[in-house]
Amino acid sequence: MESIGALAANLLSPIILAFVLGVFASLVRSDLRLPEGLYSSLSIYLLLAIGLKGGVELSKTPLSEFVGPALLTLGLGILTPITAYNVLRKLGRFDRENAAAIAAHYGSVSAVTFIVAITFGSMTGQVPEGFMPTLVAILEVPAIVVALMIAFTRAKRAGSWKEALHEVLAGRSVVLLVGGVLIGWAVGPAGFEPVAPFFAAGFQGALTLFLLEMGIVAARRLKDLREVGVFLVGFGILVPILHGLLAVWLGSLVGLSVGGSAVLGAMVSSASYIAAPAAVRIALPEANPTFYLTASLGITFPFNVTLGIPLYFTFAQWFCC
Repeated sequence: MESIGALAANLLSPIILAFVLGVFASLVRSDLRLPEGLYSSLSIYLLLAIGLKGGVELSKTPLSEFVGPALLTLGLGILTPITAYNVLRKLGRFDRENAAAIAAHYGSVSAVTFIVAITFGSMTGQVPEGFMPTLVAILEVPAIVVALMIAFTRAKRAGSWKEALHEVLAGRSVVLLVGGVLIGWAVGPAGFEPVAPFFAAGFQGALTLFLLEMGIVAARRLKDLREVGVFLVGFGILVPILHGLLAVWLGSLVGLSVGGSAVLGAMVSSASYIAAPAAVRIALPEANPTFYLTASLGITFPFNVTLGIPLYFTFAQWFCC
């Protein structure tokens, strides 16, 4: 009953209802959408805010509490693109380029899914550890590198993996998250206090507006579902659940709380649609964007923000209790 209540609370939250409104607006061909400048500003605000708050919490965290989750996250960032690649190659019969491109997306992380998971934990009283944003930065890069290296080592590539790596490291999401964590860590709670009203009080309102736009964008990928096929639809739901379940279990073993284990599960189960597409576009130009964008944005993202996140919190309650 507790799980059903958490699921209902998530589905009826303003954040998720705004996402549904965006999907509806797109399906009825409304002209609703956020101005490009506002959408870009909201993404900068959200990433910097979560980085700053994470850095402040990290400044209060003993190193001994952080090392285990950090090493676990790094290991999962290496493991998950390999499992995704082999599932796509052996069961889905995808060619190397498309399997590696999709695997890069499923090894990396969706910052929005992470933020929604953090918000869900706060709403349900299962607040995760404050250093979780640092783990996002740790998870973001190795997964893309591993997936691209699989493709590079097994066939001649037209793109450059060095350019792809630069695209990931210099990308907006990594710069804002890592930079925010470093700033928050350096200034600590006292230094953060003057800007806290802006970065803390308005956070959920900005996220609600951002999810409205994400609903519109996600709905536009729905028309491609028939092209990607039944296998990729199943892959986009089942593989994230398995990755999330593994992350929640291992997170509980290294001492993360219920909220921390669940948020780690949501991070590992998510699929990138910002850093990974940019890197893949450079390094694997022959890969079909319809496959990796529809899977990550049209299948896995809607599943995670509506049903997946409550599921990972349920897993975490089982393992941690």
